[in-house]
Amino acid sequence: MISFIKGTLIMKTDRFVILSVNDIGYRIFVNAQTLKKMPKNGEMVSLWTHLYNREDTQELYGFPEYAELDFFEMLIQIPGIGPKSALAVLAVAPLDTLKKAISSGETSYLTKVSGIGRKTAEKIVLELREKLGALETKTSMFKEDQDVLEALQSLGYTSGEAREALKQIPEDIEGASNRIKEALKILSKK
Repeated sequence: MISFIKGTLIMKTDRFVILSVNDIGYRIFVNAQTLKKMPKNGEMVSLWTHLYNREDTQELYGFPEYAELDFFEMLIQIPGIGPKSALAVLAVAPLDTLKKAISSGETSYLTKVSGIGRKTAEKIVLELREKLGALETKTSMFKEDQDVLEALQSLGYTSGEAREALKQIPEDIEGASNRIKEALKILSKK
């Protein structure tokens, strides 16, 4: 169906954007991280899309990277996970971090999403662990990220602030203490 759209950004809200393509406006649901990356109205935008069909509606979901679309499609194949929940999961942490968390059996990232409890998070891990098992993940790297989150929270930052800072830390910075220092630099700029 519709798997890629490139058009002029006409409008953005807190849940979706509208792109004009050949004088047709497409409403595309996106997560908060994608919204932050959107340019000003009138500029060109390209999104990988998934057309979700239900008996009473058709909705487009958009992603700046194909890997995010692929992960979204894996999530919505799990019974009980709809497109809105899958979109919310993708907004919790960077995709690599989510994949590492699922591969290592960590459900704490997933339970942060409204509507996803412990049982549903465990179901996601169970369903996707094998699919993501081909990834060569380093559990120690994931553990470092957990340590950074806990350290920032113990310093008084909210979970959301800590996660946002973690997303901005360059991948080449290794070691929990170095990652904490970098996160503090990022947080001090706000």
